[in-house]
Amino acid sequence: MRALLIGGTGTISTAVTKLLLEKGWTVTLLNRGSRADVPEGVEQLHADIRDEDKMREALRGRTFDTVCEFIGFVPSHVEQDIRVLKDMCGQYIYISSASAYHKPVPNPVITEGTSLANPYWQYSRDKIACEEILMHAYRENRFPVTIVRPSHTYSERSVPVAVHGDKGSFQVLSRILQGKPVIIHGDGSSLWTLTFNTDFAKGFVGLMGNPATVGEAFHITSDESLTWNQIMLTLAAALNRELIPCYVSSETLSRSTRYDFRGTLIGDKACSVIFDNGKLKRFVPDYKAVVPFCEGVHRCIDYIFSHPECQVPDPDFDEFCDRAVEKIGNLSL
Repeated sequence: MRALLIGGTGTISTAVTKLLLEKGWTVTLLNRGSRADVPEGVEQLHADIRDEDKMREALRGRTFDTVCEFIGFVPSHVEQDIRVLKDMCGQYIYISSASAYHKPVPNPVITEGTSLANPYWQYSRDKIACEEILMHAYRENRFPVTIVRPSHTYSERSVPVAVHGDKGSFQVLSRILQGKPVIIHGDGSSLWTLTFNTDFAKGFVGLMGNPATVGEAFHITSDESLTWNQIMLTLAAALNRELIPCYVSSETLSRSTRYDFRGTLIGDKACSVIFDNGKLKRFVPDYKAVVPFCEGVHRCIDYIFSHPECQVPDPDFDEFCDRAVEKIGNLSL
């Protein structure tokens, strides 16, 4: 079986690539070649995929059982894919986002039948628009699309948190280690689902090459639902530190002119959601997420503190947190 991964070096796609190789797939990556850490045995094609002529040239004469689009973010990206790939793949998997599901949440239990609408986050609206274009191409021209909606998927390279700056989550770890208060949105009681990338890959690869998945949409998540208080307490315990929470309402955070918390919180992580993976398990009967967050967070910490390149300080975000903590403290009765 032959797979083409467009992108192929991100948090999700790296785990997918490794699992495909284990299962004997022939794997080709199409990207600009800016990342060097590609597993042995993977073919790399380098091209600017936003240049349609260069994409056609790189893929000329090739066919694939499955093409996976990991970096299609706006309608023009998938429209180009349809034009270039329509005669060269038996299945095209588009990686959308679970943030596309209706906000505010009409029902905390999310199925693939939950409507799509997110007035708070342009990223999510663009994903919805891409899905609509692809499903129209499927209905009108049998373009063989399968849609996958990941939620909060993480790897050992970064601890998943809700409130962080532009440089990732390491500064949150640093604040915990320094005994400084950490911002938690709301009161920390909303439910969230975190999925380790190797678990996600099992569900994703299980959908690949299956013609019954064409024309269908799936989300792939863990079945573990935790409150943000539980998530942050687990993180602090893994660092052998006490958690000092500073609770700030999501609405207050969303008014920040420095960070787009309106999209990432009001349009996503501030909503209590429980994902029903029943549909995925009907198509991939052996799917089961086996990495609970209490284990995954230790994998992250072990990796991050043994890899200096993952330890990226963010003084601007640290200052933002200090100011927020001071203002909240001044409101105490």
